[in-house]
Amino acid sequence: MCLLLTRQLLLVVRRMFKRHRSLASERRRELISPRATRSILKDDMKNFHFLSQFILSAGPLKSTSAVKHTKTTHFEIEILDAQTKKQICIVDKVTQKSTIHDVKQKFHKACPQWYPSRVGLQLERGGPFLKDNLTVQSVAASSIVTLYFTDLGQQVSWTTVFLAEYTGPLLIYLLFYLRIPYIYDMKESSRRLCHPVVHLACFCHCIHYIRYLLETLFVHKVSSGHTSLKILLKSCAFYWGFTSWIAYYINHPRYTPPSFGYRQVAVSAINFLICEAGNHFINVVLAHPSHTGNNACFPSPNYNPFTWMFFLVSCPNYTYEIGSWISFTIMTQTLPVGIFTLLMSIQMSLWAQKKHKIYLKKFNSYMHRKSAMIPFILKN
Repeated sequence: MCLLLTRQLLLVVRRMFKRHRSLASERRRELISPRATRSILKDDMKNFHFLSQFILSAGPLKSTSAVKHTKTTHFEIEILDAQTKKQICIVDKVTQKSTIHDVKQKFHKACPQWYPSRVGLQLERGGPFLKDNLTVQSVAASSIVTLYFTDLGQQVSWTTVFLAEYTGPLLIYLLFYLRIPYIYDMKESSRRLCHPVVHLACFCHCIHYIRYLLETLFVHKVSSGHTSLKILLKSCAFYWGFTSWIAYYINHPRYTPPSFGYRQVAVSAINFLICEAGNHFINVVLAHPSHTGNNACFPSPNYNPFTWMFFLVSCPNYTYEIGSWISFTIMTQTLPVGIFTLLMSIQMSLWAQKKHKIYLKKFNSYMHRKSAMIPFILKN
């Protein structure tokens, strides 16, 4: 279209130029024959009018596509040791959209001895570690950014931590339940038969940790981040140590059954299974995409009666978890289980309070008269 308009314009200009030259040479004739001059001028006006109408009908001229030159801002990141303040390296040519994780990758290329998972970067010494999903532009005050490096030590994924925490108690309890040699006296073990509550306790304990393992693999959306190896060792020491203590007492040949007999065992076992089912269904609801991420909405109960606990508390998964261990304590009537239940209750109440405060900030209208973990208790 642009070429066609250009050609038409050139043709009209040429015609008008030729006619004006002829008019200049024949000015004497204009005085003698004005009618001819008027006819020529009318023709020129018609051609000009035709050209203008043609240009207007064609619309605005579109310029040819030009290459857009966008100015990309690059950052230069200076990485210092958090303890000595000595410069370790400089990461250059970092774009605005680059994240802290990208910086860690480039830092690993410059210093291969530090893997990205064990690199901790801070804006100031002693400050919080920057999350991997943060962009460099969001933390940069100028084109030159100074970050402080801290070696986080050997790191393991959160999935590995959870699988180790739950696989150990499952296997350890079974070893005590089978009464392998070098744990109990073989003669005494062969003489005394196990009480039915011992078999029931083993069944409930295995159900609990098998559910944990399956939910970790198929239900929970475990963070892709890492944690230090020390956290793994502490968690395993806590769970594995308490499981050994609990299993030793319950499976001991001299174990005494609960005071109120089968009625106490049956009621506790039923309540344990109810709490386990409730915990599972709550975790399924929490794993829904609408309840995870930055744009998550407050979990709401559905047709499943186990989810109706959301009407009373903001963290019903902790409520059901404590309910399971209280039931297990009453069913076995042993001191180690009671101590473990008490410690777990304290820890989970702290987690629930922290999560409840987050819910209060985000979903204040949904939190009316709700408790954190125990109904009607621990309200904010």
